[in-house]
Formats: sequence, structure tokens, C-alpha cells
Amino acid sequence: MTGIQTVLIADDSETQLTHLKSILEAAGYITITASSGNQAVSLSEEMKPDAIMLDIVMEDGDGYKACRAIKKNPSSANTPIIMISSKSNPVDKQWAKQLGAAEYIVKPYNDNEVLEKLTAV
Repeated sequence: MTGIQTVLIADDSETQLTHLKSILEAAGYITITASSGNQAVSLSEEMKPDAIMLDIVMEDGDGYKACRAIKKNPSSANTPIIMISSKSNPVDKQWAKQLGAAEYIVKPYNDNEVLEKLTAV
């Protein structure tokens, strides 16, 4: 395992949150969950996770907006962000990278892919 111990997961789907949480906790990570982009921004400032996984399409602040806010904040600017979305368009991937995301996972994903991308950041 890399230097990452705590991962903030933001997704407005309870099913996706639970699935990602179980994958990460089974691999030994500590997880924090958020159900919106705005909540993810607040929790990233408050809890200082080692990495963040953001869904893109969410109510109350999408993943792009959250990524931009987290990267603008000096205290969280170096926290790696992995975008997780059903949007598989190369434009979405490019936009995520421009906003500062380190990796991009397309839904549906497999458990190993999630862990590999997390280890890569």
C-alpha cells in the first residue's frame, strides 16, 4: 500500500458509495463518505484525506466543481483526486485532468481497477 491510508469517496448513489467503501476497506483503507460535491469539499478541508474519489454527476455540486475547489485550496491542493463516472467521453477525461484529477475511472469498473488507480496516485 502507498502512503495513502484515508480515502474520501463522494457519490450521490448509495449503492456506488457502499460498493467503493467495501472495496477500499477490504484492502485496508479508511474511508470517509460524502453524497455531494459540496459535502466532499467541506470534508476534504475538515478531515484531510490522503486521496479523494469523486463522481462527476451529483446533485449539490458536481465532481468537476468539487475537484476545482479542492485543488484551489492550498491545504488540499496536493491531494490526489480520482474521478469516477459513467461518462466515458475523452472530452470528460481531458476536462478532469485539466481541473487537476490524477486518474479517471469509467463505470462500471472492477475492484482491481479501483485499487490499481489508487495505488498509482
